[in-house]
Amino acid sequence: MLSEIVLTVSESKRLIAKGVASMPAVKKALAGGTVAIATGSTNAYVVEEITGSHIEKTKYMTGATLPSGVSREGLLSRQLPDVVLKHGQPAENASAAEAVKHMGAGDVFIKGANALHYETSRAGVLTGHPTGGTVGAVIGTIIARRIRLVIPVGLEKCVAEPIEDVSAFIRADSEGGNSVPSVWPLDGEIITEIEALKILTGVDAMHSAAGGLAGAEGAVRLVMRGSREQIEQVAELANCIHGEPPFVSPSGENKLR
Repeated sequence: MLSEIVLTVSESKRLIAKGVASMPAVKKALAGGTVAIATGSTNAYVVEEITGSHIEKTKYMTGATLPSGVSREGLLSRQLPDVVLKHGQPAENASAAEAVKHMGAGDVFIKGANALHYETSRAGVLTGHPTGGTVGAVIGTIIARRIRLVIPVGLEKCVAEPIEDVSAFIRADSEGGNSVPSVWPLDGEIITEIEALKILTGVDAMHSAAGGLAGAEGAVRLVMRGSREQIEQVAELANCIHGEPPFVSPSGENKLR
């Protein structure tokens, strides 16, 4: 049976977050290990889905891409502390970067991305920090200790070229200084809308189109194949996530949901 779904950017973030929260590896780490959630817009939804509590998502941010002429001030901030869960309970005064030092195999670190090359299952993170920001602080330990790296990222962030090629293109310029952020190729478990739908309902999905108008700019269209029961589950899921308000608006009038 064939069906389709169209998701705005915020709806996609909600769907992906639900998928991440339902991953067996995440559930296992919540039950008997550690889950660290780095800041970011999609990860703010992940925090809500994992903890079951609403947060002021616009205050769980580090970097952000905004339209020309729009100031971050009053819209986005880094006021909420990192969410680190040990045996399912919040660790007080913890940071995701510091938590990694005490994590090991079976634990989960969740980090969003700024770019995705879906064909090669590689993500990219913009970094202007001289030592690599969050990724620079944790990636060595994540690899050495076999910590599970989960990367929630929407298909809206798909780029045409492989992430390694983009990264090399930027690094090849020795005269650009720090005016252009580098792109750090990130290898982990990519969770897009496609994977989230598979986790939550079992359907096979394909990214069939993108874009739109009147708030659907950046939206993705997904065509799905599955049993009647699976397609009905998707319809129920769509009822839960359709209407998700934009993450942020230039007026600053953001709603909690």
